[in-house]
Amino acid sequence: MTDQTTTFRYDLMGQVIGITAARADLWPSFDLMLGSLRMSEAVESGFRVNIVETAELPENPEGKLAFDGEVPVDGHCRMIDAGAVFHLIFPGLQTVSIHDAERWAEVRVHPDSKIKWTLLMMVIDAALDAGGQHMLHTAGLTLPGSEALVLIHAPSGTGKSTTSLALASQGFGLCSDDVMILAATPEGVTAWGMPRHVKIHRNTAAMLPFVSPCLGDTWNAEDEQAVSLEQLGEIIRVEDVRARPIAAVLHLARSADGETRLPPLARTDAMVALAADNVRTGMTGLMPLQKRRMGTIAALVKTVPTFTLEVGRSPADAAALIRQALPG
Repeated sequence: MTDQTTTFRYDLMGQVIGITAARADLWPSFDLMLGSLRMSEAVESGFRVNIVETAELPENPEGKLAFDGEVPVDGHCRMIDAGAVFHLIFPGLQTVSIHDAERWAEVRVHPDSKIKWTLLMMVIDAALDAGGQHMLHTAGLTLPGSEALVLIHAPSGTGKSTTSLALASQGFGLCSDDVMILAATPEGVTAWGMPRHVKIHRNTAAMLPFVSPCLGDTWNAEDEQAVSLEQLGEIIRVEDVRARPIAAVLHLARSADGETRLPPLARTDAMVALAADNVRTGMTGLMPLQKRRMGTIAALVKTVPTFTLEVGRSPADAAALIRQALPG
């Protein structure tokens, strides 16, 4: 590091993460995800991230091999569990060493490499965990006329974004279509939405024509367009970023006969479904952060009702069913 280093800070609902690097373009991935949470004042960081651009990458740290294989989009990596330190290594490209107890991480990036999504999410995960919060792969929407949230869970490609936008067209408020941050306290479990762009698939656009004013003519290789929350806010209600109480968890499934239903789901089944999509296991078993995430999931399904949302031909039909099931 030189005396030209700069630090950006982001407020993760009370947990401040500070990103320090010699050049701002070394952390564009962080700003893309957290840009709207950036802080202008210089306050003490609860979790620090130092980004170093260097050809010297510590690719063989001591510790137990927790993972060695391919991750979606980013390619081959290794994860090393060294007890007090956890390492993620993309050979020849970049590494990160996360010091949980000391609340800091060091990212080392080869000059020809850009920070990968997997590494970014692992660092944000660690920063949230240090503040008693955990990231879950769910959508979140406020009920009409209420601050309370429903969380909609499903593996990627099942229709969370389509269902979320359909509910938003019926008076629900969109917090996130994909990533919610949860915190379990003695008073209950609250959640807030990561303020990132919504990826709208071509099929979603055809099913929900009201989103067309937000779309252009260009689709990516996955037949998607990324739409900002500001753009969506012109046609639906997009909620501000703050923690809200959770009213229910809905596990999304496709209806076999085209009809939309909302039957109750056993809490144990809801917990299994959430854990399967959100809790990672490795060669060394569950790591401490994953155990704490599992505890948050357990607290969630213990305190709120759980349902299966079977979505049929018209996802907007789910709105009336949810209102009936959660009249409060």
